[in-house]
Amino acid sequence: MKTILIIDDEEKLRNLLARIIESEGFEVIEAGDCRSGLKKLEQFAIDVVLSDVKLPDGNGVDLLPKIKAAHPLVEVILLTAYGNISDGVQAMKNGAFDYIVKGDDNEKIIPLLHRAIEKVQLQTKVRDLEKRVGEKFSFDAIIGKSKPIQQAIDLAKKVAPIDTTVLLTGETGTGKEVFAQGIHQASSRAGKSFVTLNCSTFSKDILESELFGHKQGAFTGAIKDKKGLIEEANGGTLLLDEIGEMPLELQAKLLRVLETSEFIKLGDTKPTKSDFRLIAATNRDLKHEYEANHFRSDLYFRLSVFEIHLPPLRERVKDIELLARHFMQQFSAKTNKRVEKIEDECLEKLESYEWVGNIRELKNIIERAIILADTNTLTADLLPVDIQQPRQPNKGTLSAFSMASVEKLHIQKVLNYTKGNKAETARLLEIGIATLYRKIEEYGL
Repeated sequence: MKTILIIDDEEKLRNLLARIIESEGFEVIEAGDCRSGLKKLEQFAIDVVLSDVKLPDGNGVDLLPKIKAAHPLVEVILLTAYGNISDGVQAMKNGAFDYIVKGDDNEKIIPLLHRAIEKVQLQTKVRDLEKRVGEKFSFDAIIGKSKPIQQAIDLAKKVAPIDTTVLLTGETGTGKEVFAQGIHQASSRAGKSFVTLNCSTFSKDILESELFGHKQGAFTGAIKDKKGLIEEANGGTLLLDEIGEMPLELQAKLLRVLETSEFIKLGDTKPTKSDFRLIAATNRDLKHEYEANHFRSDLYFRLSVFEIHLPPLRERVKDIELLARHFMQQFSAKTNKRVEKIEDECLEKLESYEWVGNIRELKNIIERAIILADTNTLTADLLPVDIQQPRQPNKGTLSAFSMASVEKLHIQKVLNYTKGNKAETARLLEIGIATLYRKIEEYGL
């Protein structure tokens, strides 16, 4: 039942109006002045306020912004004994749903209440939808309690409200897009667009058009004007994933946009402005890339104002069970199965696997296991063979004269030098991070 608050100092008129409204199925709360009206709003879940303009302790037009500030979803209809154009204009500016004259417009009150209630219901649905979207893409949606992921979340929370460029680094599948969405949702741009582009997906020419847009006739096939994603992200956030794959020529153009907030579309002569926040993501070591002349150093320094490294799943062993159970619930609902448990042996296998594909790989494996499951429990035999029977590391004694022994000793020295930083160790050794982890396992380091 929807609740209407009537604020009017004329008790007989207020009671009459209350009976009319109650006969339409509404619940009615009454107040005789501004102060008691505001108190009723705090005590009850009010949907619509019917308020007289002239009240003993104030004016309904002035009361209106106070109501909207404290209860933005409540609609307010103002009643006056004498029509006053200036009051009516000010009331609408202050957010009134309508402004009507007592007596002359009595037949309008009930239809007005129904329309106001419809608006309240619509606004409530929008608010609830925005809340669910915000929760889905907020930092609370990031699953994990391990120290490495909590450190990354803390950094992201600190930089989110500050309108600066962020560089997310980490292996493929570590959740860089989820972090980017979390930063966007926690920023002042949350209500605006969140636009993503994977730089490794397109050729140079198509990538340039996707980023900057083009004018009709700019090239063969450009049959109409097209907005680029930089323009689409105006007021919001642009995520450029795999930015390490961007061609050098486009890197120079992107740097100019970041410095001037202006760009020129293909085939255009006039600059276009766009106020957007850039979040870049990469699985490459951009510092190593610019040292090797594969990435512009000036763009790297512009992007790495605030860098957040996302840890690989093998460094978050404590989170594997949490993630596995989350994906189990997700895919159980999707497949209409009641898979509710994970046996201990299955968890042990999952926690001992090296997870080259990180969270994305775990998600796919749990989905596969759910499809194969015939009971309410995930068992080890539902996992792929390479997880059930992982390759055993060679921890035997190496000959002091073997190349393997020299390699093991060198890797250990570099690990000691970097204080265990595996990404930096891989960079110094000039090998891939996955290769480094395989060597560490093989040599038992």
